[in-house]
Amino acid sequence: MNSKIINYLGIDWGEKRIGLALGDNEIKIATPYKVVGGVDEIIKIIKDEDIDAVVIGKPLRMANADLRMSDEYSEFVNLLKKKVNISIKFVDERLSSKAADALVGDKKTKAPRDAVAAMLILQTYLDKIDPISKK
Repeated sequence: MNSKIINYLGIDWGEKRIGLALGDNEIKIATPYKVVGGVDEIIKIIKDEDIDAVVIGKPLRMANADLRMSDEYSEFVNLLKKKVNISIKFVDERLSSKAADALVGDKKTKAPRDAVAAMLILQTYLDKIDPISKK
């Protein structure tokens, strides 16, 4: 059975920095990639890395209700939707930054916190998708 490998880009959005991670539906392991400053850099990465789908962290409250999305977050998501013609998925990002802090350790040898948070967001999604053989 020849199933297509789907390449994912995980995104941890922040007002100052945007963390990115890469993964696919075959290996299903997210890895920190880099930190960027805006949508144009993300568009280039989507093209360069042959990305098929984007997974963005969605801010939620601990009580499971949506936070009121900041205007900047909503603007970012809407701009990305306009500029790319690929699937965009959302994943609960509660505590991803705290978990990233626990994993980052020494800044000289580890991936940046925002990229690690993006990795955790993407890994959450990858852990929930069905294996290729079941599709």
